[in-house]
Amino acid sequence: MDHSIPYHPKTEAVFPGAVSAASMDAIFARCSDYMQRRIDAGLDPARPVVLCWLDGLVSGRDLAETLLRPLTEFWRLSAGAADFQARLLAGAVTAWSVKRFDTLDETVQILEETHAALCFELRSESGRSVSEPTLEKSVKGAKDSFVEILRVNTALVRRRLATPELKLVESELGRRSGTKTALLYLEGVADPALVRELARRLDELDLDALLALGPLEEALAETPRSPFPQALHTERPDRFAMHLSDGRVGLLVDGLPVGLVLPVTLAEFMKVTGDRGQHFLISSTLSLLRWFSLLIALLLPGVYVAMAMYHQEMIPTKLLLSMIEAKQQVPFSTALEVLGMLLAFLMLQEAGLRLPGPMGDTVSIIGALIVGQAAVEARVVSPIAIIVVAAAGIACYTLPSQDLSAALRLWSLGLLIAGALAGLYGVALGCCLLLWHLAGIDSFGRSYTAPLSEDGPGLRRMLLRRPFSALKLRDVLLKTIDRRRRK
Repeated sequence: MDHSIPYHPKTEAVFPGAVSAASMDAIFARCSDYMQRRIDAGLDPARPVVLCWLDGLVSGRDLAETLLRPLTEFWRLSAGAADFQARLLAGAVTAWSVKRFDTLDETVQILEETHAALCFELRSESGRSVSEPTLEKSVKGAKDSFVEILRVNTALVRRRLATPELKLVESELGRRSGTKTALLYLEGVADPALVRELARRLDELDLDALLALGPLEEALAETPRSPFPQALHTERPDRFAMHLSDGRVGLLVDGLPVGLVLPVTLAEFMKVTGDRGQHFLISSTLSLLRWFSLLIALLLPGVYVAMAMYHQEMIPTKLLLSMIEAKQQVPFSTALEVLGMLLAFLMLQEAGLRLPGPMGDTVSIIGALIVGQAAVEARVVSPIAIIVVAAAGIACYTLPSQDLSAALRLWSLGLLIAGALAGLYGVALGCCLLLWHLAGIDSFGRSYTAPLSEDGPGLRRMLLRRPFSALKLRDVLLKTIDRRRRK
């Protein structure tokens, strides 16, 4: 069976017309980093050549060693050569690659005699070096993370999957940015229909400039208006490679130190790479703890407001008396009290993220200790409200995905308002709407709530991790060609 996946990225000439030095000067007018130098190929005045490059993107040392020296050596490009362009294309210079262009698009070197251009690739080594991941901490796993250079990122993945079955399909997105992207998948494992669909959506993506992941994720999402993430992004190459080996498709973007993985389900956002490096009982326990934290972050504020305002009989007597005593001097209602504390918590979190490291930590400590303690002593808020908001906030921090945490915070505010308006009935109605919304999300034909929505032991598969000896087959929902992981 032929599982080849044709992909033809769109290309168009941005600057049609003949190639000349004057036309290049006109295009890059008022660009201080645009450089030109005229030389004689093979030291022959009859063969003028103009070198054009952008300072900063091309190393001066590489330019001199790779282009200037070979182009001026007489024995390489002597006057007796029948066609010195042919010699350049045949390897007279030691650049990584060379291509001929007859239009103004992607031009570096101009041959004035023929009004054609040869584009030489000089790979600059400038950029951030590979370092430890900052968001996804690793205990037993690898200590490297993606950087902003696409080829370095693809090499990090290739080290994990050293097989020719790992395919990379590159294209450019953005009419003005020309951002390079790489679509990665394992041939013979990934679903060919999935790869073709992703390639088609990338090809149809019309952007002026691709400088962030937001437009790309929105274009690839089945339900772009949903606040819940529909593409898993990771800064760890080992986690990226694990998803590729499972049969998913990855996407790397030049200039962004993260990788996107598709398709995904809600359960994938609750997993961490460290689960595969620990005993299955420990991993299962931590997985249960994360799902419990998800419920706490989502339901605790709304349930507390509903019970305190409408269902006091559900609260134990001693706790209820303590709450009544603490609320006697507080001038605000329970709903307004918890809502204000949640908003204050979010503001403190944003302040800690935007400020420099030491200052952000100081603001968080001052907000959590001094301001919270002062608010309680001033009888502005009750201590139980601070405990509820703090517990919900800590539970949100235990979730592996920040995008999922943000979506849960947003929905938690909605459940709080529903609880303040209709009690536990409002909270139950909000939970039903949440389940209805999640059930309506698809990720390239895969249910977002899988494996919970599938036949079989879906809840056990979602909450627990089985031993590796039992993981012989890949997920059936991914529709992989080769389902077997091991014999």
